Amino acid sequence: MKKIKKYLKKHLTKDRYHHTLGVASTAVAMAMRYNPDPSNSNFIKRAELAGLLHDCAKCMDNNKKLRICEKNNLSCSSFEKSHPYLLHGKVGAYIAQTKFKIEDNDILQAITWHTTGRPDMSLLEKIIFIADYIEPSRNPVPELNLIRQLAFVDIDKAMEKILSNTLKFLESKGNPIDKMTQTTYDSYVRTAVTVPYQSKALNC
Repeated sequence: MKKIKKYLKKHLTKDRYHHTLGVASTAVAMAMRYNPDPSNSNFIKRAELAGLLHDCAKCMDNNKKLRICEKNNLSCSSFEKSHPYLLHGKVGAYIAQTKFKIEDNDILQAITWHTTGRPDMSLLEKIIFIADYIEPSRNPVPELNLIRQLAFVDIDKAMEKILSNTLKFLESKGNPIDKMTQTTYDSYVRTAVTVPYQSKALNC
């Protein structure tokens, strides 16, 4: 962890580093809540690791992100090529794997998809996606307090709410929407239609 934090301090802005620590601590709290095996703390450590590394490429120059993707054959959609800031998840996973020898695919996927999400996300992926949105230093957004509560009551409802609010925000600003964000949201809507909502508050 010390090596990772040293790298992050060097490559991130002060505000981004502060955000990263917030995501890591929030991910730890969520992992404590949803740990599938409470007798094993490994899941909590993996959540902290993914939280620390999720934005490790965030402050990298966009052209460098593109070069890394091209040089290492990282998948890159036409939308991502025209909006290379979205590539920081994929490049971050590459850095995690090559520089910090992270081979845990679940951690790498959590880093890769923490911005747009994807259908059928693992528990760890959901935790990092949500922690990135709700960590304490985040600027206020509509229904943030509600989402923060949902995050510890029903993780899938929190996912759906974040995706819905993100799409509404992008549309209101006239900003382009990554297809994967819409696809992820649609997958949650379909699930909600076919599976009646049940609170997971007591699923401990």
